[in-house]
Amino acid sequence: MFIDTHTHLYSEEFNPDRNEIIKNSITKGITKLYLPNVDSTSIDGMLQLEKEFPENCFAMMGLHPCSVKENYLEELAIIESWLDKRKFAAIGEIGIDLYWDKTFLNEQEIAFKKQIDWALTYNYSIVIHCRNAFDEIYSILNSYKTLPKGIFHCFSGTIEQAEKILALKHFKLGIGGVVTFKNSGLDKVLESISIEDIVLETDAPYLAPMPHRGKRNESSYIPLIAQKVADIKNISIEEVQHITTKNASYIFEN
Repeated sequence: MFIDTHTHLYSEEFNPDRNEIIKNSITKGITKLYLPNVDSTSIDGMLQLEKEFPENCFAMMGLHPCSVKENYLEELAIIESWLDKRKFAAIGEIGIDLYWDKTFLNEQEIAFKKQIDWALTYNYSIVIHCRNAFDEIYSILNSYKTLPKGIFHCFSGTIEQAEKILALKHFKLGIGGVVTFKNSGLDKVLESISIEDIVLETDAPYLAPMPHRGKRNESSYIPLIAQKVADIKNISIEEVQHITTKNASYIFEN
């Protein structure tokens, strides 16, 4: 069994063949698919998938930093109302993104802290989106005396950044298709850390691994990522499967 710890299967890119894609992933052994929320517009589609595939699809709840705009307080209120209604797999994806726009940095920081606080209150893990914002995110995390468990989704940083994250305790690095890219540098990071510190993800439909780079990503591509990790760590893909599944279970099974 493999676990895809981060996949946006509710995205419109999957509208033509969503059920086929999910069933294909399950057939290939990716039996647990964790769905990070984006904002109020993604909730219905995400929860519908969970309803259709209750043994395989597991919804998170959170406000993505790229959706933090002028109305972010309204969006946060919707997120909080859902946390009061039912259980979720985690709070995510949350964080800070300064790649596209720095206009709402202050609001992103407020939203990030608020959602970390909710994770502590409701006993959830967090799934962190970090793009061009490592220092800002690390500073916030480091300000907490107690942190929830969590995943640094789509990690593509340096060895030093990886060591800082792992020193916080109870965090895993989400490794996806980027590890298969030539000259990504992620292979060097993986060489220097333990496989006990990573989980696998696709971030589908984005960041498809080789040889599908540039095309729509799918959860069924998890074994391609796992094989690259196995090659880097010089272990079997079965060992990667076993350890990363255990690591993901540690994060999501509170």
